[in-house]
Amino acid sequence: MNTHWLHAALIYLAAAVLFVPLAKRFGLGSIIGYLAAGVAIGPFGAGVVQDPEAILHAAEFGVVLMMFLIGLELEPPRLWALRRPIFGWGTAQLAGCAVAIGGVGWAFGAPVATAVVAGLGLALSSTAVSLQVMQERHLLPTSAGQAGFAILLLQDVAAIPILALIPLLGQGGADGGFPLAAAAKALAVVVGIIVGGRLLLRHALRWVARSRSPEIFTAAALALVVGIASLMEAVGLSMALGAFLGGVLLAESEYRQELETDVEPFKGLLLGLFFMAVGMSMDFATLWAERWWVLALLSGFLLLKAGVIWALAAAVKVPVAERPVLTLLLAQGGEFAFVVFQEAEGAHVLPERIAALLVGTVALSMLVTPLLLVAVDRLWRPGARGAGASDGASPHALAQPQDSPVIIAGFGRYGQVVGRLLRANGLRATVLDHDAAQVDFLRRYGFRVHYGDATRLDLLRLAGAAEARVLVIAIDDIEQSLRLAETARRHFPQLTLVARARNVQHYYALRDRGVTRIDRETMDSALMSGRQVLTALGWQPHQARQLAMRFRAHLVSQVERLYPHHQDEQALVSMARQGRQQLEELFAQEREAQQRGRDEGTWPG
Repeated sequence: MNTHWLHAALIYLAAAVLFVPLAKRFGLGSIIGYLAAGVAIGPFGAGVVQDPEAILHAAEFGVVLMMFLIGLELEPPRLWALRRPIFGWGTAQLAGCAVAIGGVGWAFGAPVATAVVAGLGLALSSTAVSLQVMQERHLLPTSAGQAGFAILLLQDVAAIPILALIPLLGQGGADGGFPLAAAAKALAVVVGIIVGGRLLLRHALRWVARSRSPEIFTAAALALVVGIASLMEAVGLSMALGAFLGGVLLAESEYRQELETDVEPFKGLLLGLFFMAVGMSMDFATLWAERWWVLALLSGFLLLKAGVIWALAAAVKVPVAERPVLTLLLAQGGEFAFVVFQEAEGAHVLPERIAALLVGTVALSMLVTPLLLVAVDRLWRPGARGAGASDGASPHALAQPQDSPVIIAGFGRYGQVVGRLLRANGLRATVLDHDAAQVDFLRRYGFRVHYGDATRLDLLRLAGAAEARVLVIAIDDIEQSLRLAETARRHFPQLTLVARARNVQHYYALRDRGVTRIDRETMDSALMSGRQVLTALGWQPHQARQLAMRFRAHLVSQVERLYPHHQDEQALVSMARQGRQQLEELFAQEREAQQRGRDEGTWPG
């Protein structure tokens, strides 16, 4: 059996496990750790990996998954609200940086076509590095984070015209196909994804969810992203842009949080592999041989981009304290520049030497940017990272805030009553339910119910359990209910747990797990029926209510008295007998009171 892939996986994982914790230990961030790991095992390090290009193409799927997750956080109305920043700020950044860089290249004697392609390619920024850093620093909800996200999204959209322009600039333009036809095909695919997503995606996921098989739902989520990315790649568009569109189409669906939970681990691993592949692909021999040109290119394009971005940040009123990080993140080169320069070389727009220099410069900029961010933290605003991390902002990209004070786990016959009571009093609740048919039914009536297994810690975090005040445990299954209580008590101690118990044994099991606010699901409804029986037999409604409430108080106190002994069967039996005796005495007192009332003419009947 060929175990080469096992050895490769072991090498990548071992390098990541070694370098990433070290980098974070010295305050350099995880990206530097991944890049250093790639350099260490790549052709110019230990040499254990000799084909980094193959790894890079596979690892680009990590960027695709990241864009899908970001799309899940942006509901179409929120995306529409960002249209001006995306097409305004984004266009201004791309055009301004391309003109500045291309203009300087042309002034130094570069041909017009070379200057245009170099300007457009270097104007692009790294979505992977920028968004990863923003998420680590909790910057996405800030004004700088939103501006940066809008600009990065426009850059992904700009992939269409940039790639269409390259054949027109090169000698191979006659063989490059008709750009308008390619653009029409690309537009048709985008429209097809949007329309098909609206009409089919939810129904397909609903059908998969009804299988109640978590691994199949995970497979469906990955197949969805792969399918959309493949369609976009087939027509020459950005796979990341396609994944983003797919995420946006599902942002309002009940499956959003479950999809996030399933895709997140794959995104983290593949994104780390992407950064490692960038480190492996750096040709240090060429960079060293052309070191002065590389240094001039690197410093020149970083300074030009930084100047344009700083001016743009000032124009859109990004706070001064946030501008350095935004400027550095967007000043670096981007992974899509690799594609642009490779296409330009193939179309004879860029000479081979120039293309290699530009690719190496972009990779080097991605390597030095996290280091420059560390310097900014220490020189510009000491302690800025700590402040940013403690502001309570969500680490998820431009998420609709999950700040509901209440989470309801299980929205069947019991949870619905709780939810409707809260809603009637103007309180919002985040609702989780694992029954796809039930979720679909309730959303038709306007409830914001999300499909997912509430016992999963990662899903609870996404639902806002770290910020919520109350968790209502209304799950039907007793074992799942107990597991959720344990998870919530261990990881979210600030939550007040309000639980539903199916019977006395379930009640005691919840008490063993530290839950104190428990209601037995059938007791109050049974007491209401008992009150109806009493009134039908002639008791006054207030008298029936008083008897029922006294009976309820006795039952509740009796269950609590028995709780310390619920694992001692002999003591439990003895105390239960005493409880029955007390009940009989209570009934006797009520009968005596009833008889006296009749004798005095104050009791009906």
